[in-house]
Amino acid sequence: MPHAFIHRFKPVITAIFGVIAVLAMTNFSPSQAETLRVPVSSDIGTLDPDNGFEVAGLSALNNLYEGLVEYEPGSIKIVGLLATNWDVSDDGLIYTFHIRDGVTFHDGTSLDADAVVKSVERRRTGKLVQNYTLANVASVKATNLRTVEFQLKAPQTYFLDTLASPWGPKVISPKAVSQHDADDAATGWLTDHAAGTGPFKLGEFKRGERYTLERNDAYWGEKPYFDKIELPVVPDVGQQILQLKAGEIDAVATNYPFAQLDNIPDSLTITSQPSMTQFAALLKPGSSLDDPAIRTAVLTAINPNLWVSDAFGAYGSVSLSVYPNAMMSPVHPISFPTDMAAAKATISRSPTNLRIGLYSSNPSYGRIADFLIVQLAAIGIKATASIMPPGAAFNMKGSASAPDMLLIIASPDAAHPEHQVQAFYATNAPLNLYGRSLAEADSIVAVASVMTDVKERNKLYEDAGRKYFDAGFAIPLVDVEDVVVHSKGLKSLGLRPVFPRGCIDFATVTR
Repeated sequence: MPHAFIHRFKPVITAIFGVIAVLAMTNFSPSQAETLRVPVSSDIGTLDPDNGFEVAGLSALNNLYEGLVEYEPGSIKIVGLLATNWDVSDDGLIYTFHIRDGVTFHDGTSLDADAVVKSVERRRTGKLVQNYTLANVASVKATNLRTVEFQLKAPQTYFLDTLASPWGPKVISPKAVSQHDADDAATGWLTDHAAGTGPFKLGEFKRGERYTLERNDAYWGEKPYFDKIELPVVPDVGQQILQLKAGEIDAVATNYPFAQLDNIPDSLTITSQPSMTQFAALLKPGSSLDDPAIRTAVLTAINPNLWVSDAFGAYGSVSLSVYPNAMMSPVHPISFPTDMAAAKATISRSPTNLRIGLYSSNPSYGRIADFLIVQLAAIGIKATASIMPPGAAFNMKGSASAPDMLLIIASPDAAHPEHQVQAFYATNAPLNLYGRSLAEADSIVAVASVMTDVKERNKLYEDAGRKYFDAGFAIPLVDVEDVVVHSKGLKSLGLRPVFPRGCIDFATVTR
């Protein structure tokens, strides 16, 4: 009977084994999940890569669009993306990029040098939020079908870093821009539509609720593992954690409480790596902190060596300079004084109260502030902390009501030290929120900015950074790692040090 059964159903059995063999060769599992679910903690304002400064939507935006170059995952090394390679003239004024062949936009049109030029010109000359990134570009032109030439106004040794920045220039389909230009350079349409070359296409855009990305099967590079990305809007991290534990989502990308990381369920795991997230305290000019003796006492009390492990466990390290540790290893790191008795004596002679502003409601600010208040109380300083109203930090210059110090994430938008200085410390830097100025340090930075020898360049940047610190511009506190809590089995998250924490690269992640 068994032999008769086998003989009768041999064709069926053969077909089944054939299917199994094919599935094995394609690494397919019948239970394999093809959808990745990662919540965003705030709504996406716009998907226009030239006209916004997205954080929550950055992972999505950088999987819809691509630039000429990018930072390698886990690194600050710059590699080609839509450009296969590039040349720089001896005088540093001309950058020539060779454009990748065989790339198509999501609307089916082909990428060529002219498309790159049109995208660059849209950002450079339009009245768009990100046009400042190309302020040093004098002209851009296509010299042939696959070659683009940038002419700079002045040498810019960090030009490639600017292009590789998370918010660097992306290439948009010129056909889509032309078709949807309502005398606004298509900014209206590109708010909730996308036409890039990235590994994913935009699926659903339902503001305030959810967004979806769909795998671009015509992508020029390696195809993503997941065929769909779901991005539900879940503002409350507590709710995100409950959903993760219940298996309703696959990751909590950021703000998982550090105090809970040692006790996550067995079904979850952690991916972490160094990032350029540096928490620092900017100091108000004209406050009691202008007094070097009082500032030394405060530095003694808030020494992050005393509390960093309690606040961030194994995922935080004391900042070594005004530059993130992942950007630069200073030859002479900043050190905090340790004589608490001397600090108490100083404050007993000069009673001091401090008001600490928190840049936002980010839970890490409150956690750091709690430690600072306790530490300052130990030397006799009464300190209070409050969350700044949205946008209030940008109105503190010359304000008597501004807090004595502001806790902020002092992270750059690219990996070159120039981006740190020109964002936070140089005169008129946009995030020099108290409007401080130190001509001596600015002059050193001006020399460093045109140097190509990295070691010698960094010596000058370190010197300038130390002068900003000694003058009381800011107190760098802790550098915090990028920590993602996710279901077991997920790997290759593609985290990059320069990106804000939690920016998973959907094109690299697998299960």
